[in-house]
Amino acid sequence: MKLPEIPVAWEQLMVNLLQDKEKGFETYGEILRQIKTPVFHGRYMHWDDLRYRPMPSGFTAEWVWLGLKYRRAAAARTLPIKDVNGAPFQYGMVDPIVELLHFVDQNAAGRIEMPDPVLNPQTRDRYLVSSLIEEAIRSSQLEGAATTRQVAREMLRTGRPPVDRDEQMILNNYRTMQYVREITNQPLTTELLCSIQRMITDQTLERPESAGRFRRPDESVGIFDDRDNTLLFEPPLADSLPGRIQLWCDFANAKIPDFFIHPVLRAIILHFGLAYEHPFVDGNGRTARALFYWLMLKQGYWLCEFLSISSVLRKAPVQYARSFLHAETDENDLNYFLIHQLGVIRQAIRDLHAHIRRKTEELHAVEETSRVLAALNHRQKALVVHALRHPAADYTFESHRASHDTVYETARRDLLDLAKRGLLHVVRVRRAMHFRPAPALAQKLSDRNTKCARP
Repeated sequence: MKLPEIPVAWEQLMVNLLQDKEKGFETYGEILRQIKTPVFHGRYMHWDDLRYRPMPSGFTAEWVWLGLKYRRAAAARTLPIKDVNGAPFQYGMVDPIVELLHFVDQNAAGRIEMPDPVLNPQTRDRYLVSSLIEEAIRSSQLEGAATTRQVAREMLRTGRPPVDRDEQMILNNYRTMQYVREITNQPLTTELLCSIQRMITDQTLERPESAGRFRRPDESVGIFDDRDNTLLFEPPLADSLPGRIQLWCDFANAKIPDFFIHPVLRAIILHFGLAYEHPFVDGNGRTARALFYWLMLKQGYWLCEFLSISSVLRKAPVQYARSFLHAETDENDLNYFLIHQLGVIRQAIRDLHAHIRRKTEELHAVEETSRVLAALNHRQKALVVHALRHPAADYTFESHRASHDTVYETARRDLLDLAKRGLLHVVRVRRAMHFRPAPALAQKLSDRNTKCARP
């Protein structure tokens, strides 16, 4: 990915403009009259994007940039955490952020309106497990795991051991996502951070001793462009990490700053901060995203349990990386990253609604033509609908247990009952019982006289 062009400092642009004794002040006044907000055509643009856009009549790109930066500086809030050069990170409550935060607050926290399957205690576990699996897979794929989604889901649902490093990455991510849900009552410490990274990188590092500790001075983790090996980002020196990470822990625990930061922004800024520090030799991105989930859940945004931000990020990974670089190359302006991540959360919420709506419609379509489903519990109904769409699917007691987060005996009863009704047939695989969709399953479900309605 190409490194964004670093803009000229807006203070220097103003000095250059005001050197024109005749028209400088007049031009500056006109700039402020024309550029009234920190956004341009509704977008919070970086110089690297702005310079190619059509300008207002009589304006240069530099003049527009000067006006935008003046407005942004007026709205900026400075954080007590600085970059490697001693410049502080900052953000501002601009309109795009306020609008996106309103959407997240309405749709991810408190007493929100959600489809019944998520709110219903009988069915919510299935959607929770599905989201954890999806996030584990997509977050690992963002970092290079090459295993297909279908194979990875099969591994997690059946409980079989991973066969290579890519599958191990996904399994580690899944276990970590389960773990962060359980520790939302704990403060973030360097020890907890290291334990999360150790869990994420377990059995995947060339040097296993690198897990669970900060990188050393002799361990380089610079970010390079794969095309021409251009250095895109070099994180802080390893010697400075203990103190710097402690500041981010204090930030996560709301000890700093001494002014209010919206909870969602705090979680996203933590995500950025851990990625910026790059404290480990590997697993930094996955650790940062896991801590984002941890802090969102800790602060009451319970719907995040059901979201997969990595599914959205993986569709446009360049935009994800560019949002980091835009912040780093424009005076540590975190708004680029905040706006991008808020948009990702919004899309993940919309994707969840669409997924639940689609699954609900599939179930209702089957229920309308089948009295057989009326005799089944919610776990069995979900499996049957899945089997209709996947006639070659393979189910086991363990996969059914994992899919619905239930106990082994309940899963066993479910599958044996479906087999007794003739909806599944049993095959033996190395003496283990496997269940597969019965031939002509759709016909069995729609036949009102079928014996499978009453085993």
